[in-house]
Amino acid sequence: MKKEGASADDTGASRPKLIVGIGGSAGALNAYKALLNALPFDTGMAFVVVSHMNPTANSNLALILSRSTKMTVQVAAMAMPILSNHVYITPPNADLFIDDYAFKVTSPRSTGHKQIDVFFASLAEAMGVRAIGIVLSGYNGDGTEGCKRIKAKAGTTFAQDMSAEVDSMPLSAQASGAVDYVMPFEEMAGKLCSLADAFDD
Repeated sequence: MKKEGASADDTGASRPKLIVGIGGSAGALNAYKALLNALPFDTGMAFVVVSHMNPTANSNLALILSRSTKMTVQVAAMAMPILSNHVYITPPNADLFIDDYAFKVTSPRSTGHKQIDVFFASLAEAMGVRAIGIVLSGYNGDGTEGCKRIKAKAGTTFAQDMSAEVDSMPLSAQASGAVDYVMPFEEMAGKLCSLADAFDD
């Protein structure tokens, strides 16, 4: 249901109850697809997939993920409003930020493989308790610092368990002590829906 004063598009989508950042790198594609496939299309949340991509790549990730969900999937763009029941993909060679329920995009990206940390930090500042960060399969430690920032603002964090194809990123996040839930991606959907239900007015 559209809330009083909420911005909406012509499908009735409004500002999300929660914004969920989903970070991954090597081995994360199957996890993205399985997680989206397990989620209802009308959770009231917005999902932002931050994936390590070659800066020069033309990513087909939005098209690929659109086959796994009934939610609208699109590449994030400057000033694009963030709507509930939508999935957004970080554009290649860019840093993504949130400003008043809209995206801010800067390109080229400012650092190497730290896109997840950059977005999670912005998500934490913008959404506070309504921020959720998920770290999936990948190399190195991107997402760890971002999880710390989300926890510092009373948000919620997840890391994929040993089901991760490449466990470096989720293990790094877990070792920081800033992860609330460690579970396989198949179980994350139910927990996310429970968290969203807690924010029903």
